[in-house]
Amino acid sequence: MTPLLPLPSIIIEPIVRNALVEDLGRGSDLTSESVIPHDRAATLALTARQAGVIAGLDLAAYAFLLVETTIDMQVRRPDGSEVAVGETVASVSGPARALLTAERTALNFLCHLSGIATATAAIVDAVRGHKAKIVCTRKTTPGLRALEKYAVRAGGGANHRFGLDDAMLIKDNHIAIAGDIRTAIERARAAAGHMVKIEVEVDTLEQLDIALAAGIDAVLLDNMSVDQLTQAVAMVGGRAITEASGRVNVQTAPAIAATGVDLISVGWITHSAPILDIGLDIAVDTNMNRLLN
Repeated sequence: MTPLLPLPSIIIEPIVRNALVEDLGRGSDLTSESVIPHDRAATLALTARQAGVIAGLDLAAYAFLLVETTIDMQVRRPDGSEVAVGETVASVSGPARALLTAERTALNFLCHLSGIATATAAIVDAVRGHKAKIVCTRKTTPGLRALEKYAVRAGGGANHRFGLDDAMLIKDNHIAIAGDIRTAIERARAAAGHMVKIEVEVDTLEQLDIALAAGIDAVLLDNMSVDQLTQAVAMVGGRAITEASGRVNVQTAPAIAATGVDLISVGWITHSAPILDIGLDIAVDTNMNRLLN
């Protein structure tokens, strides 16, 4: 498996900073500053309340550190790790007010991205033994694409194109407005630089035949049945990358993968994956039965 590389700080920091500014509003954390003495320290544990795969710890760490630079975070289960119910993912120690101020922002990122990683891992596991890779799409939360695509990688998946500028994907509306598949492909081929790949979406085997004759790098087989996908893979015969899309979930993915497609794209793992429930709780010394710090 390709090592999971962390996201650059230049991407993470402004996103977390904006989230904190949104939460702090025009001033500060009124509740924590009223209730918690300024000199009180605490140790809190990030604990998994559901089994899943972790992603987003760097964002959680930034949330705490941007509020208070003296906060210390100790990671026990890094991004990409599977965790069990009740397992401690990380602990954070420092001024109690600052910990509570950053809590919700840290958890929002961590729970959301871990949910994406967990959903991705489930489908990756479902197609294990087949060559098909699970890839995400551009169906992401505005402003969070880099984070959500990172979470897909943490779950063992791979990324489709990041934006409109890194590859050509000719979809049904492009074809309808251009007039036909061949015209759309020819125009794309004439405009594409030598580093740009061209993929075309097809709904039928007839469209696929035309696309192959025109010459493409990849083909998106949209909402085809398993039988159609099997025929499509045979028609392509290795001349292009095959990508299946539509109605993909843990139950349907194995049969789709068994058709021999190279990629299976799944939009919902980024736009609709449920969060992984992770809590931030006061750490307790079980031997002394008292709150730490």
